[in-house]
Amino acid sequence: KDKRRCILSNRVNNSYLSLPVRGVQVKADQVLGKCEWWRHTVGQGGVNSQPWPTNVVQGIAKLRPKLIRIFLPEFFNVYPDHDQFDWSRLDPYMDALEETGAKIVASINLKPKVLFPVIDHSLWMPNNVAEWQRLMAALVQRYSVERPLVTYWEIGNETDIGENGGAPYLIPDPDDYLKFYQMTIKPIVEVFPAAKVGGPAACWIDNEPLVGFVERCLRDHVRLDFISWHRYNDNPEQHVLGVEKAKQRLAGFSPRPEMLYTEWGPQFTYIRDSIDLHLSPHPQHISVEELAFAPYRAALVATTLIGMLDAGLDWSFYYHTWDQCFYPEEFRPFFSETGLNLMHEHWNENPHRFGLFGVEGEVRPHYFVYDMLSRLGEDRLAAETDDPALHALATRDAGRVSVMLANFGLVSSHDLVAQLNVTFPNPGEKQLTVYRLDEGRHWSSDTMELIPVECRTVVTLAQYRCQVLMPANSVALVQLANHW
Repeated sequence: KDKRRCILSNRVNNSYLSLPVRGVQVKADQVLGKCEWWRHTVGQGGVNSQPWPTNVVQGIAKLRPKLIRIFLPEFFNVYPDHDQFDWSRLDPYMDALEETGAKIVASINLKPKVLFPVIDHSLWMPNNVAEWQRLMAALVQRYSVERPLVTYWEIGNETDIGENGGAPYLIPDPDDYLKFYQMTIKPIVEVFPAAKVGGPAACWIDNEPLVGFVERCLRDHVRLDFISWHRYNDNPEQHVLGVEKAKQRLAGFSPRPEMLYTEWGPQFTYIRDSIDLHLSPHPQHISVEELAFAPYRAALVATTLIGMLDAGLDWSFYYHTWDQCFYPEEFRPFFSETGLNLMHEHWNENPHRFGLFGVEGEVRPHYFVYDMLSRLGEDRLAAETDDPALHALATRDAGRVSVMLANFGLVSSHDLVAQLNVTFPNPGEKQLTVYRLDEGRHWSSDTMELIPVECRTVVTLAQYRCQVLMPANSVALVQLANHW
């Protein structure tokens, strides 16, 4: 038995010893500027009208978000009849969001039947513009003035694809969208002049109506406080590309409107190798629960966040916070049968499992990427790695250096050991703590707290080295704090 244990121990040791070691250089004495990690936050999709459950509210509150982006779909039924308002469904929804301490970016997707009696996502002009504007004024009065929650009003959602994006407006023509936008923002800024208004929440930065809309706002001096766009992709470079393209599109403005990436996330992930004989003969898209807990997604999120911080994006909103069940009857008054079937397929049959929390409120690994982000300091430090799959974000605050590492690459991700080489301006006794997201699930689901994989007292000199295991598609947070 002793010999067998010795052989097994040697195998384990050799497996670590055979891993490549990659350097991470961190200069704790070289501040690059402020690390505004809080610019990267979360959103909630318009899948159903249920308010966030208590554990989701508490979990998001721990992240200290400054902004959260939400949908305001017609299923809240705030305008059931002419000159009648009913806030009974929307108030509890907003109550839960308010408990997080964040302000709100609200995407307007209301489409009351009294103003839009025909169900058709290509119909965007209400039958009574003045009445539509009274509705907008009442909405803003309630949630920006009486309750100072919403600070950004986004006009529409994925107006380039309409119901395919879970929203009731299809307005691909930039001239049409400009009319819809101006008609809608007029009462908003009259009631709440401090509001920030923008759109069109297009599926990509190159899509209409975004391109032509931005050009027309510049040409005609139309108020535009921000532009917004979306993308789902597994390549972090594609998310960063959107930021660079947005800067180019806004180059003629002074001051430049803000850039809001109001939905982003991983590519829709399916297993595509089955045929359901009960349906039309085509590969059936399937999503298994294990996809939600695969560390790949957390590593993708962390790598993308680092890239967007580098690119100088104003705000990003990961889609989304809490996965939900789709109730067709909530959408039936304003969605076509085609749209209902698509939503049913996306959220009941083939759930994407994007949420930081699952349908029943279970916490997922990518929640802890944002938890790691919220633990970073205010000052960003110079940091670089010598492996294209290894990405580093380093900060410092009072007596603590923090380094977030992500081992992710579309073709280059591999198991490795990261060797941190830290240059310290204040040598001395410190507490070294390492957290890691990998297959091991090192967290408490009950408390939503990360569990360290390493914690020990060290003494640092002007140069300090330590090594951290980084399996492929893992994320780690390494902290060195003064031992007072």
